[in-house]
Amino acid sequence: MNKEIFMNLLQAREYKAVRSILNVMNAVDIAALMEELEDKDLALAFRLIPKDKAAEVFANMNSPMQSYLVEIFTEKELKEMLDEMFLDDTVDLLEDLPANLVTRILESVSAEKRRQINILLNYPEDSAGSVMTTEYVDLRKTTTVAEALRHIKHTGIHKETIYTCYVLENRRLIGIVTAKDLLTMDDTMTMEELMETEIISVTTHTDQEEVAKLFSKYDLLAIPVLDTDGMMVGIVTFDDAMDVLEEETTEDMALMSAITPNEKSYFATSVLDHAKHRIVWLLVLMLSATFTGMIITHYEDAFQVMPLLVAFIPMLMDTGGNCGSQSSTLIIRGLALDEIHFSDIFRVMFKEFRISLVVGIGLAIANGIRLLIMYQNPAIAFVVGCSLIGTIILSKLIGCTLPILAQKVKLDPAIMAAPLITTIVDACSVIIYFKIATMVFHLAV
Repeated sequence: MNKEIFMNLLQAREYKAVRSILNVMNAVDIAALMEELEDKDLALAFRLIPKDKAAEVFANMNSPMQSYLVEIFTEKELKEMLDEMFLDDTVDLLEDLPANLVTRILESVSAEKRRQINILLNYPEDSAGSVMTTEYVDLRKTTTVAEALRHIKHTGIHKETIYTCYVLENRRLIGIVTAKDLLTMDDTMTMEELMETEIISVTTHTDQEEVAKLFSKYDLLAIPVLDTDGMMVGIVTFDDAMDVLEEETTEDMALMSAITPNEKSYFATSVLDHAKHRIVWLLVLMLSATFTGMIITHYEDAFQVMPLLVAFIPMLMDTGGNCGSQSSTLIIRGLALDEIHFSDIFRVMFKEFRISLVVGIGLAIANGIRLLIMYQNPAIAFVVGCSLIGTIILSKLIGCTLPILAQKVKLDPAIMAAPLITTIVDACSVIIYFKIATMVFHLAV
Protein backbone atom coordinates (compact mmCIF):
# COMPACT_ATOMS: atom_id res chain seq x y z
CA MET A 1 0.00 0.00 0.00
CA ASN A 2 1.37 3.41 -1.01
CA LYS A 3 1.82 5.52 2.11
CA GLU A 4 1.16 8.80 0.25
CA ILE A 5 -2.21 7.62 -1.08
CA PHE A 6 -3.22 6.39 2.35
CA MET A 7 -2.16 9.66 4.00
CA ASN A 8 -3.99 11.74 1.41
CA LEU A 9 -7.20 9.78 1.95
CA LEU A 10 -6.82 10.06 5.72
CA GLN A 11 -6.21 13.83 5.63
CA ALA A 12 -9.09 14.31 3.19
CA ARG A 13 -11.30 12.52 5.73
CA GLU A 14 -12.21 9.85 3.22
CA TYR A 15 -12.79 7.47 6.10
CA LYS A 16 -14.91 5.03 4.14
CA ALA A 17 -12.11 4.58 1.58
CA VAL A 18 -9.51 4.24 4.34
CA ARG A 19 -11.61 1.61 6.12
CA SER A 20 -12.03 -0.31 2.85
CA ILE A 21 -8.28 -0.33 2.30
CA LEU A 22 -7.59 -1.50 5.86
CA ASN A 23 -10.26 -4.17 5.54
CA VAL A 24 -8.40 -5.97 2.75
CA MET A 25 -4.86 -5.50 4.09
CA ASN A 26 -2.99 -8.09 6.13
CA ALA A 27 -2.70 -7.24 9.85
CA VAL A 28 1.12 -7.32 9.73
CA ASP A 29 1.15 -4.94 6.74
CA ILE A 30 -1.26 -2.59 8.52
CA ALA A 31 1.06 -2.53 11.57
CA ALA A 32 4.00 -1.68 9.30
CA LEU A 33 1.96 1.10 7.64
CA MET A 34 0.98 2.50 11.03
CA GLU A 35 4.67 2.87 11.94
CA GLU A 36 4.96 5.49 9.20
CA LEU A 37 2.24 7.72 10.66
CA GLU A 38 2.52 10.63 13.06
CA ASP A 39 0.91 10.15 16.48
CA LYS A 40 -2.14 12.27 15.67
CA ASP A 41 -2.78 10.27 12.48
CA LEU A 42 -2.00 6.95 14.19
CA ALA A 43 -4.84 7.25 16.67
CA LEU A 44 -7.34 8.13 13.95
CA ALA A 45 -6.16 5.43 11.54
CA PHE A 46 -6.17 2.76 14.23
CA ARG A 47 -9.78 3.47 15.12
CA LEU A 48 -10.71 2.86 11.46
CA ILE A 49 -9.29 -0.68 11.50
CA PRO A 50 -12.08 -3.32 11.48
CA LYS A 51 -12.65 -4.51 15.06
CA ASP A 52 -12.04 -8.17 14.21
CA LYS A 53 -8.55 -7.23 12.99
CA ALA A 54 -7.56 -4.48 15.42
CA ALA A 55 -6.18 -6.74 18.17
CA GLU A 56 -3.91 -8.60 15.73
CA VAL A 57 -2.64 -5.32 14.28
CA PHE A 58 -1.97 -4.01 17.79
CA ALA A 59 -0.03 -7.17 18.70
CA ASN A 60 2.26 -6.63 15.70
CA MET A 61 3.07 -3.00 16.51
CA ASN A 62 6.31 -1.89 18.15
CA SER A 63 6.39 -0.97 21.85
CA PRO A 64 6.37 2.86 21.51
CA MET A 65 3.26 2.71 19.32
CA GLN A 66 1.53 0.32 21.71
CA SER A 67 2.36 2.56 24.68
CA TYR A 68 0.99 5.63 22.91
CA LEU A 69 -2.28 3.90 21.98
CA VAL A 70 -2.79 2.46 25.47
CA GLU A 71 -2.42 5.99 26.88
CA ILE A 72 -5.07 7.49 24.57
CA PHE A 73 -7.55 4.59 24.57
CA THR A 74 -10.79 5.05 26.48
CA GLU A 75 -11.57 2.41 29.10
CA LYS A 76 -14.08 0.84 26.72
CA GLU A 77 -11.62 0.73 23.82
CA LEU A 78 -8.89 -0.74 25.99
CA LYS A 79 -11.17 -3.46 27.38
CA GLU A 80 -12.40 -4.40 23.91
CA MET A 81 -8.83 -4.63 22.68
CA LEU A 82 -7.62 -6.80 25.56
CA ASP A 83 -10.62 -9.10 25.28
CA GLU A 84 -9.67 -9.85 21.67
CA MET A 85 -5.92 -10.32 22.31
CA PHE A 86 -4.44 -13.73 23.00
CA LEU A 87 -2.97 -14.13 26.46
CA ASP A 88 0.67 -14.50 25.34
CA ASP A 89 0.41 -11.29 23.28
CA THR A 90 -0.98 -9.49 26.31
CA VAL A 91 1.93 -10.71 28.44
CA ASP A 92 4.43 -9.57 25.78
CA LEU A 93 2.76 -6.16 25.81
CA LEU A 94 2.98 -5.85 29.60
CA GLU A 95 6.69 -6.73 29.63
CA ASP A 96 7.50 -3.67 27.50
CA LEU A 97 5.15 -1.06 28.97
CA PRO A 98 5.83 1.46 31.76
CA ALA A 99 4.49 0.52 35.20
CA ASN A 100 1.59 3.01 35.12
CA LEU A 101 0.25 1.55 31.85
CA VAL A 102 0.70 -2.01 33.12
CA THR A 103 -1.50 -1.13 36.09
CA ARG A 104 -4.12 0.36 33.79
CA ILE A 105 -4.21 -2.77 31.63
CA LEU A 106 -4.44 -5.15 34.60
CA GLU A 107 -7.36 -3.12 35.93
CA SER A 108 -9.14 -3.48 32.57
CA VAL A 109 -9.10 -7.28 32.36
CA SER A 110 -11.19 -9.81 34.24
CA ALA A 111 -9.99 -11.29 37.53
CA GLU A 112 -9.43 -14.70 35.88
CA LYS A 113 -7.39 -13.26 33.03
CA ARG A 114 -5.40 -11.15 35.50
CA ARG A 115 -4.61 -14.31 37.47
CA GLN A 116 -3.41 -16.09 34.31
CA ILE A 117 -1.32 -13.08 33.28
CA ASN A 118 0.38 -12.95 36.69
CA ILE A 119 1.21 -16.66 36.47
CA LEU A 120 2.87 -16.20 33.06
CA LEU A 121 4.75 -13.09 34.21
CA ASN A 122 6.21 -15.02 37.16
CA TYR A 123 7.94 -17.62 34.99
CA PRO A 124 11.69 -17.09 34.48
CA GLU A 125 12.66 -14.88 31.57
CA ASP A 126 13.59 -16.84 28.42
CA SER A 127 11.75 -19.95 29.65
CA ALA A 128 8.97 -21.85 27.87
CA GLY A 129 6.54 -20.63 30.54
CA SER A 130 7.26 -17.00 29.67
CA VAL A 131 6.35 -17.43 25.97
CA MET A 132 3.50 -19.96 26.20
CA THR A 133 -0.23 -19.31 26.00
CA THR A 134 -2.89 -21.03 28.08
CA GLU A 135 -5.45 -20.82 25.26
CA TYR A 136 -5.56 -24.23 23.58
CA VAL A 137 -8.20 -26.81 22.61
CA ASP A 138 -8.48 -29.59 25.19
CA LEU A 139 -10.57 -32.76 24.74
CA ARG A 140 -11.41 -35.88 26.73
CA LYS A 141 -10.48 -39.36 25.53
CA THR A 142 -14.17 -40.36 25.38
CA THR A 143 -15.07 -37.37 23.16
CA THR A 144 -16.18 -38.38 19.65
CA VAL A 145 -15.05 -36.68 16.44
CA ALA A 146 -18.46 -35.04 16.04
CA GLU A 147 -18.39 -33.73 19.61
CA ALA A 148 -14.84 -32.49 19.18
CA LEU A 149 -15.75 -30.52 16.04
CA ARG A 150 -18.74 -28.94 17.82
CA HIS A 151 -16.47 -28.02 20.74
CA ILE A 152 -13.94 -26.40 18.39
CA LYS A 153 -16.66 -24.44 16.57
CA HIS A 154 -17.92 -23.17 19.91
CA THR A 155 -14.59 -22.27 21.57
CA GLY A 156 -12.00 -22.22 18.76
CA ILE A 157 -12.32 -18.50 18.07
CA HIS A 158 -10.77 -17.83 21.48
CA LYS A 159 -7.89 -20.31 21.09
CA GLU A 160 -4.39 -19.59 19.83
CA THR A 161 -4.53 -22.56 17.45
CA ILE A 162 -7.02 -25.29 16.54
CA TYR A 163 -4.71 -27.31 14.28
CA THR A 164 -3.50 -29.42 17.19
CA CYS A 165 -5.85 -30.49 20.00
CA TYR A 166 -4.80 -32.00 23.31
CA VAL A 167 -6.43 -34.97 25.04
CA LEU A 168 -6.32 -34.56 28.83
CA GLU A 169 -7.21 -36.80 31.74
CA ASN A 170 -7.26 -35.07 35.12
CA ARG A 171 -5.20 -32.27 33.51
CA ARG A 172 -2.52 -34.76 32.43
CA LEU A 173 -1.69 -34.86 28.75
CA ILE A 174 -2.31 -38.35 27.36
CA GLY A 175 -2.47 -37.69 23.62
CA ILE A 176 -2.73 -35.24 20.74
CA VAL A 177 -5.14 -35.09 17.80
CA THR A 178 -4.69 -33.00 14.67
CA ALA A 179 -7.39 -31.06 12.85
CA LYS A 180 -6.69 -33.27 9.82
CA ASP A 181 -7.65 -36.35 11.86
CA LEU A 182 -10.89 -34.74 13.00
CA LEU A 183 -11.88 -33.68 9.50
CA THR A 184 -11.09 -36.98 7.79
CA MET A 185 -12.19 -39.63 10.31
CA ASP A 186 -15.62 -41.06 11.09
CA ASP A 187 -17.81 -38.93 13.39
CA THR A 188 -18.29 -41.78 15.88
CA MET A 189 -14.61 -42.44 16.53
CA THR A 190 -13.35 -41.36 19.95
CA MET A 191 -10.23 -39.38 20.77
CA GLU A 192 -8.77 -42.47 22.45
CA GLU A 193 -8.89 -44.27 19.10
CA LEU A 194 -7.45 -41.33 17.16
CA MET A 195 -4.88 -39.76 19.45
CA GLU A 196 -1.12 -39.93 19.04
CA THR A 197 0.51 -40.94 22.34
CA GLU A 198 4.17 -40.33 21.43
CA ILE A 199 4.26 -36.69 22.49
CA ILE A 200 7.04 -34.13 22.27
CA SER A 201 6.63 -31.77 25.23
CA VAL A 202 8.60 -29.30 27.37
CA THR A 203 8.34 -27.99 30.92
CA THR A 204 7.63 -24.43 32.00
CA HIS A 205 11.32 -23.94 32.87
CA THR A 206 12.77 -25.30 29.60
CA ASP A 207 14.92 -22.64 27.93
CA GLN A 208 13.01 -20.96 25.11
CA GLU A 209 15.90 -21.53 22.69
CA GLU A 210 15.65 -25.29 23.33
CA VAL A 211 11.91 -25.08 22.62
CA ALA A 212 12.57 -23.33 19.30
CA LYS A 213 15.04 -26.07 18.34
CA LEU A 214 12.36 -28.71 18.90
CA PHE A 215 10.07 -26.92 16.43
CA SER A 216 12.83 -27.04 13.82
CA LYS A 217 13.77 -30.65 14.55
CA TYR A 218 10.27 -32.15 14.57
CA ASP A 219 8.41 -29.70 12.24
CA LEU A 220 5.82 -28.91 14.92
CA LEU A 221 3.00 -26.34 14.77
CA ALA A 222 2.69 -26.19 18.57
CA ILE A 223 4.32 -27.88 21.54
CA PRO A 224 2.62 -28.62 24.90
CA VAL A 225 4.07 -27.18 28.10
CA LEU A 226 3.87 -29.16 31.37
CA ASP A 227 4.44 -27.97 34.92
CA THR A 228 6.72 -29.65 37.45
CA ASP A 229 3.93 -32.09 38.35
CA GLY A 230 3.42 -33.15 34.74
CA MET A 231 0.14 -31.25 34.37
CA MET A 232 -0.48 -29.44 31.08
CA VAL A 233 -0.53 -25.68 31.56
CA GLY A 234 -0.15 -24.26 28.05
CA ILE A 235 1.32 -24.45 24.57
CA VAL A 236 4.05 -22.65 22.64
CA THR A 237 2.98 -21.98 19.06
CA PHE A 238 5.08 -21.85 15.90
CA ASP A 239 4.87 -18.04 15.57
CA ASP A 240 6.19 -17.60 19.12
CA ALA A 241 9.02 -20.04 18.36
CA MET A 242 9.96 -17.98 15.30
CA ASP A 243 10.02 -14.84 17.46
CA VAL A 244 12.37 -16.62 19.87
CA LEU A 245 14.66 -17.69 17.02
CA GLU A 246 14.75 -14.14 15.68
CA GLU A 247 15.53 -12.78 19.14
CA GLU A 248 18.28 -15.35 19.79
CA THR A 249 19.80 -14.86 16.32
CA THR A 250 19.82 -11.10 16.78
CA GLU A 251 21.52 -11.50 20.16
CA ASP A 252 24.13 -13.88 18.71
CA MET A 253 24.85 -11.51 15.81
CA ALA A 254 25.38 -8.67 18.26
CA LEU A 255 27.72 -10.72 20.44
CA MET A 256 29.65 -11.97 17.40
CA SER A 257 30.21 -8.35 16.41
CA ALA A 258 31.32 -7.33 19.91
CA ILE A 259 28.13 -5.38 20.62
CA THR A 260 26.05 -5.63 23.79
CA PRO A 261 22.63 -7.10 22.76
CA ASN A 262 19.78 -4.59 22.56
CA GLU A 263 16.07 -5.37 22.12
CA LYS A 264 15.23 -2.04 20.47
CA SER A 265 15.37 -1.57 16.70
CA TYR A 266 18.26 0.31 15.06
CA PHE A 267 16.36 3.59 14.59
CA ALA A 268 14.58 3.33 17.95
CA THR A 269 17.96 3.23 19.72
CA SER A 270 19.53 6.61 20.46
CA VAL A 271 23.08 7.55 19.40
CA LEU A 272 24.24 7.45 23.03
CA ASP A 273 22.72 4.00 23.55
CA HIS A 274 24.36 2.71 20.37
CA ALA A 275 27.71 4.05 21.56
CA LYS A 276 27.21 2.57 25.04
CA HIS A 277 26.43 -0.88 23.62
CA ARG A 278 29.53 -0.84 21.42
CA ILE A 279 32.20 0.92 23.46
CA VAL A 280 32.50 -1.61 26.31
CA TRP A 281 33.61 -4.49 24.11
CA LEU A 282 35.77 -2.18 21.97
CA LEU A 283 37.50 -0.96 25.12
CA VAL A 284 38.13 -4.53 26.32
CA LEU A 285 39.47 -5.59 22.93
CA MET A 286 41.60 -2.47 22.62
CA LEU A 287 43.21 -3.01 26.01
CA SER A 288 43.77 -6.71 25.30
CA ALA A 289 45.50 -5.75 22.04
CA THR A 290 48.09 -4.02 24.24
CA PHE A 291 49.65 -7.47 24.78
CA THR A 292 50.31 -7.72 21.04
CA GLY A 293 52.10 -4.37 21.19
CA MET A 294 54.18 -5.55 24.14
CA ILE A 295 55.22 -8.67 22.23
CA ILE A 296 56.26 -6.62 19.18
CA THR A 297 58.23 -4.26 21.44
CA HIS A 298 59.98 -7.28 22.97
CA TYR A 299 61.32 -8.22 19.52
CA GLU A 300 62.27 -4.64 18.62
CA ASP A 301 65.99 -5.46 18.42
CA ALA A 302 65.29 -8.26 15.94
CA PHE A 303 63.55 -6.12 13.37
CA GLN A 304 66.07 -3.29 13.80
CA VAL A 305 68.61 -5.75 12.43
CA MET A 306 66.17 -6.95 9.74
CA PRO A 307 63.47 -4.27 9.15
CA LEU A 308 61.83 -6.30 6.36
CA LEU A 309 60.36 -8.64 9.00
CA VAL A 310 57.92 -5.92 10.11
CA ALA A 311 56.28 -5.77 6.66
CA PHE A 312 54.76 -9.26 7.03
CA ILE A 313 53.18 -8.80 10.48
CA PRO A 314 49.81 -7.38 9.23
CA MET A 315 49.43 -10.20 6.69
CA LEU A 316 50.08 -12.89 9.32
CA MET A 317 47.75 -11.31 11.87
CA ASP A 318 44.94 -10.81 9.35
CA THR A 319 45.24 -14.36 7.99
CA GLY A 320 45.25 -15.83 11.48
CA GLY A 321 42.24 -13.78 12.53
CA ASN A 322 40.32 -14.72 9.38
CA CYS A 323 41.07 -18.43 9.82
CA GLY A 324 39.99 -18.36 13.47
CA SER A 325 36.79 -16.55 12.53
CA GLN A 326 35.96 -19.14 9.87
CA SER A 327 36.27 -21.98 12.36
CA SER A 328 34.41 -20.23 15.17
CA THR A 329 31.52 -19.30 12.88
CA LEU A 330 31.01 -22.91 11.75
CA ILE A 331 31.32 -24.26 15.30
CA ILE A 332 28.90 -21.67 16.73
CA ARG A 333 26.40 -22.63 14.01
CA GLY A 334 26.89 -26.33 14.79
CA LEU A 335 26.32 -25.71 18.51
CA ALA A 336 23.19 -23.67 17.78
CA LEU A 337 21.76 -26.45 15.60
CA ASP A 338 22.70 -29.10 18.18
CA GLU A 339 25.03 -30.80 15.66
CA ILE A 340 28.10 -30.39 17.87
CA HIS A 341 28.43 -31.21 21.60
CA PHE A 342 31.19 -30.91 24.18
CA SER A 343 31.94 -34.63 23.80
CA ASP A 344 32.88 -33.93 20.15
CA ILE A 345 35.66 -31.48 21.05
CA PHE A 346 38.55 -33.79 20.12
CA ARG A 347 36.86 -34.86 16.88
CA VAL A 348 36.40 -31.20 16.01
CA MET A 349 40.01 -30.35 16.90
CA PHE A 350 41.36 -33.22 14.79
CA LYS A 351 39.22 -32.20 11.83
CA GLU A 352 40.20 -28.54 12.10
CA PHE A 353 43.87 -29.55 12.46
CA ARG A 354 43.73 -31.45 9.15
CA ILE A 355 41.88 -28.56 7.49
CA SER A 356 44.46 -26.09 8.80
CA LEU A 357 47.31 -28.20 7.41
CA VAL A 358 45.79 -28.20 3.92
CA VAL A 359 44.92 -24.48 4.07
CA GLY A 360 48.24 -23.52 5.70
CA ILE A 361 50.43 -25.39 3.21
CA GLY A 362 48.40 -24.00 0.28
CA LEU A 363 48.70 -20.40 1.49
CA ALA A 364 52.38 -20.85 2.42
CA ILE A 365 53.25 -22.09 -1.08
CA ALA A 366 51.32 -19.26 -2.76
CA ASN A 367 52.85 -16.64 -0.47
CA GLY A 368 56.34 -18.17 -0.79
CA ILE A 369 56.24 -17.87 -4.57
CA ARG A 370 55.17 -14.23 -4.23
CA LEU A 371 58.01 -13.43 -1.82
CA LEU A 372 60.62 -15.17 -3.97
CA ILE A 373 59.54 -13.09 -6.96
CA MET A 374 59.46 -9.83 -5.01
CA TYR A 375 62.54 -10.19 -2.75
CA GLN A 376 64.60 -13.09 -4.17
CA ASN A 377 65.17 -14.19 -0.56
CA PRO A 378 64.43 -17.90 0.08
CA ALA A 379 65.03 -17.52 3.84
CA ILE A 380 62.33 -14.85 4.18
CA ALA A 381 59.93 -16.96 2.13
CA PHE A 382 60.68 -19.96 4.37
CA VAL A 383 60.17 -18.01 7.64
CA VAL A 384 56.89 -16.40 6.50
CA GLY A 385 55.65 -19.73 5.09
CA CYS A 386 56.36 -21.64 8.31
CA SER A 387 54.83 -18.82 10.37
CA LEU A 388 51.71 -18.93 8.19
CA ILE A 389 51.28 -22.66 8.71
CA GLY A 390 51.83 -22.36 12.48
CA THR A 391 49.50 -19.37 12.77
CA ILE A 392 46.71 -21.03 10.77
CA ILE A 393 46.91 -24.27 12.78
CA LEU A 394 46.81 -22.40 16.08
CA SER A 395 44.06 -19.98 15.01
CA LYS A 396 41.78 -22.74 13.76
CA LEU A 397 42.28 -24.76 16.94
CA ILE A 398 41.52 -21.69 19.05
CA GLY A 399 38.53 -20.82 16.85
CA CYS A 400 36.99 -24.27 17.18
CA THR A 401 37.60 -24.92 20.89
CA LEU A 402 36.68 -21.60 22.52
CA PRO A 403 32.96 -21.66 21.53
CA ILE A 404 32.63 -25.28 22.73
CA LEU A 405 34.31 -24.47 26.05
CA ALA A 406 32.12 -21.37 26.41
CA GLN A 407 28.96 -23.44 26.06
CA LYS A 408 30.30 -25.97 28.56
CA VAL A 409 30.63 -23.27 31.23
CA LYS A 410 27.12 -21.94 30.41
CA LEU A 411 28.25 -18.91 28.38
CA ASP A 412 26.87 -17.94 25.00
CA PRO A 413 29.25 -19.45 22.37
CA ALA A 414 28.71 -16.33 20.24
CA ILE A 415 30.91 -14.41 22.69
CA MET A 416 33.86 -16.39 21.34
CA ALA A 417 33.52 -14.96 17.86
CA ALA A 418 35.61 -12.92 15.44
CA PRO A 419 36.67 -9.89 17.56
CA LEU A 420 37.82 -11.84 20.61
CA ILE A 421 39.45 -14.67 18.64
CA THR A 422 41.19 -12.17 16.35
CA THR A 423 42.68 -10.39 19.37
CA ILE A 424 43.99 -13.67 20.83
CA VAL A 425 45.31 -14.93 17.50
CA ASP A 426 47.09 -11.61 16.79
CA ALA A 427 49.28 -12.05 19.84
CA CYS A 428 49.94 -15.73 19.11
CA SER A 429 50.81 -15.13 15.45
CA VAL A 430 53.40 -12.48 16.36
CA ILE A 431 55.03 -14.84 18.89
CA ILE A 432 55.17 -17.70 16.34
CA TYR A 433 56.56 -15.40 13.63
CA PHE A 434 59.38 -13.91 15.67
CA LYS A 435 60.29 -17.22 17.32
CA ILE A 436 60.80 -18.77 13.89
CA ALA A 437 62.57 -15.65 12.54
CA THR A 438 65.01 -15.43 15.46
CA MET A 439 65.87 -19.12 15.14
CA VAL A 440 66.38 -19.00 11.34
CA PHE A 441 68.32 -15.72 11.25
CA HIS A 442 69.99 -16.17 14.69
CA LEU A 443 68.76 -12.76 15.79
CA ALA A 444 69.24 -11.46 19.32
CA VAL A 445 66.09 -10.66 21.28
